[in-house]
Amino acid sequence: MVIGVVAIATLLLTAFDNNGVSSSTGAPVPAPLPVTSAPPEPQVLATVGNLRVQSPVAQGGVTAVGFHGSDEGALVLQPVGPQANEGLLARLWRRITGYERKGLAWYQLESGALRTLDVGAVAGTDVYSPVDGTVIAIRSQLVSGRKIGAEIELRPTSAPSLVLALQNVRPDKGLTVGANVAAGSSKLGRVADISRFERQALERFAADGGNNVAIQVYLSATLGVP
Repeated sequence: MVIGVVAIATLLLTAFDNNGVSSSTGAPVPAPLPVTSAPPEPQVLATVGNLRVQSPVAQGGVTAVGFHGSDEGALVLQPVGPQANEGLLARLWRRITGYERKGLAWYQLESGALRTLDVGAVAGTDVYSPVDGTVIAIRSQLVSGRKIGAEIELRPTSAPSLVLALQNVRPDKGLTVGANVAAGSSKLGRVADISRFERQALERFAADGGNNVAIQVYLSATLGVP
């Protein structure tokens, strides 16, 4: 019994630092300089059925990854990487079992179903398509009556019954509705400085005010998309 208690105490000490952060993930690092040209390497951050959502930002430009809820009917996302701020018991269980998820660590930004993916990046960072597909809409994004960026909607080739929406993006002038895009190689625009006008949940874990590309996935029927 005593040996068991000592073993658990040892696991707790090695699994967490003084701030309760897993030593395997560490604290958020300072934001790098904006990524203005390099496309991202293939890095799946979340899945919805057979749809694989890749990072829209080059790995060197990602300040943090977060998931949270949405009141707009978005589908539930399944994160791929390990949760950086998971509970004590969950981390202890992973230590005991040796089970580890591969991929970028992510933060749960609020309780409840995970329907929004926030990919943190410095304002001005290049944004690339997270899926192969077609641009079906480009809508102005308004915050307090001011146009901050755009919402770009894509119809994924692998899941044509779904719509993937990106927000907080300043679209390239050459991007048009009907354009075909490829994951990781088709540039959509740049990260908008949304944190200047609206507080971002990701700011607790990322520099630059938590500026990010927000991604949601919907059924086409939910948005009335033909």
